[in-house]
Amino acid sequence: MSSVINQATGLAAGLNVNQWSQIHQATAALNPQQLTWLSGYLAGMAQAVQPNVSMQQDSVVAKFLTILYGSQTGNAKSVAQEFKAKLDAINIPTKIVSMADYKQKQLKTESHVVIIVSTHGIGEAPDDAVALHSFLAGKKAPKLNDLNFAVLGLGDTSYEFFCQTAKDFDKRLQDLGATRITDRVDCDVDYDADVAAWFDTITHQVKDELSAKRAKSSQSVIPSLNVHPSAVVASQYTKKAPYTATLLESQKITGRDSVKDIRHIEISLEDSGIQYRPGDALGVWFKNDIRLVDELITALGLQRDDSISWSGDNYSLHNVLVNKLELTQSYPAFATKYAEYANNVELNALLDDKSVLRGYLAQRQIIDVVRQYPAKVNAQQFVDTLRMMTPRLYSIASSQAEVEDEVHLTVALVEYDAHGHGHQGGASGFLSTRLDEGGEVNVFVERNDNFRLPDDGNTPVIMIGPGTGIAPFRAFMQQREAEEASGENWLFFGNPNYTQDFLYQTEWQRFVKDGIVNKVSLAFSRDQEQKVYVQHRMIEQGAEIYRWLEQGAHIYVCGDANHMAKDVQDALVHIVIEHGAKSDEQAEQYISDLRRAKRYQKDVY
Repeated sequence: MSSVINQATGLAAGLNVNQWSQIHQATAALNPQQLTWLSGYLAGMAQAVQPNVSMQQDSVVAKFLTILYGSQTGNAKSVAQEFKAKLDAINIPTKIVSMADYKQKQLKTESHVVIIVSTHGIGEAPDDAVALHSFLAGKKAPKLNDLNFAVLGLGDTSYEFFCQTAKDFDKRLQDLGATRITDRVDCDVDYDADVAAWFDTITHQVKDELSAKRAKSSQSVIPSLNVHPSAVVASQYTKKAPYTATLLESQKITGRDSVKDIRHIEISLEDSGIQYRPGDALGVWFKNDIRLVDELITALGLQRDDSISWSGDNYSLHNVLVNKLELTQSYPAFATKYAEYANNVELNALLDDKSVLRGYLAQRQIIDVVRQYPAKVNAQQFVDTLRMMTPRLYSIASSQAEVEDEVHLTVALVEYDAHGHGHQGGASGFLSTRLDEGGEVNVFVERNDNFRLPDDGNTPVIMIGPGTGIAPFRAFMQQREAEEASGENWLFFGNPNYTQDFLYQTEWQRFVKDGIVNKVSLAFSRDQEQKVYVQHRMIEQGAEIYRWLEQGAHIYVCGDANHMAKDVQDALVHIVIEHGAKSDEQAEQYISDLRRAKRYQKDVY
């Protein structure tokens, strides 16, 4: 009966009998999770291909909620998409826009805006939020007395400028006369509960007004976005529902005497249907080291099979510590909760100075704090001090045009001695030393539309990627080779030593030999008395870099956010001043214009 009703509904919607038969046949074997994914995918396609709506005189522009997101790694985008899906489900008119694609002057025409934004680097706006952030901070920002807004910040309390970009947006919108729908919420890395509560608050506040506005006029329209259908790419595998992949290879690609241990990782995605593009990242869910967990349990005087409750389920202490909780990164919230049980004067004093506390925790894993400040705590109490494990994101080092159903990563193993004990990074140790070939690893693709090759294959490209920052540029060149793109390519790469640390050396030599890469500039910092880094090579080649930029080149930076990215930016400004005969202010504007045109893109961490 339900099939007959569904068919009648489909025919009423304009489907013919043959189309309905094809849809029914294609979906009959899908499970509920796959059907949910498919419904979202088709809804995205429908929004993408609808034509721009001409505002006719007899049309009524509805009030609707605009979700603006600014995301560096994809979390803010994912949260924004999740919120839109919830609002769509209850018929609240909503549109979602990346801040990078948002027309700033449109803000004064909005009635309801929700901002979901992360913070990048040292309290900086993510790349796709920079323009809007600067606009609102500037003199041209309009009064926004008719705007209702709310702000959600995503961040990490381990960093000094926690959710600073969200705080900036929140204050500036208030200063411009806008009215808060609800107070700003600043989320730590385990943000699911806070986000869900914020969703509910916003929904409750706007539901009656926006739903009523929609009901009043069937002629009302919501302006659509100019999105090409090919841009709508979805996967049933996500951060919350990852794909169980297989490790094919973990090979050290630095020399025996290198100060670094960097691995080339190959993972099979066979039969998953997962697709990715050069510039995307792979999210990796890892398992904590069993030896670390056993040492931690022993140090606390607890038992492996102690029963605890976590996230609504029961686990053994050992199970939850291996699979669910963050142990290799320390953070202020843990120290605050743990100090209640340790009752140690020295630890309590650390809590009084946030800057000193962050410095202390940055050099220690959870077990280091436990060893230094023993506490009398039961298993449940200790678990409650910890935050949920978060996946690590790695820039993808391959193109599917070359490797098909595989995905490659370039991973630096974090391994060091400190405080009298050996330490390993959580995900890097898992992928590099603890996971055997053929072992299983849960993964998902994190899209990064802020780090894409030019659409025009004739466009020249400058790539700056010291260390593991070379990873996405390997993918870029595999893609450009497969497409037979004619645009010139220039790589800047650096590491400590030429003989030990030239990552993928033979591949880059082949790219040069085959004419894929036109120029390579190398900076091996320890091969001479005076250390040389990529920014020094850039300044040496400044005239040619500027010539490339004037000819339309796109420039990409991948790697360390704290030092390298800033030094590269300073070098670019210097180059534009010297070789473009511009003032400091004009040079800064030149770089800003490159960013707005998506000709200057960064993937830094």
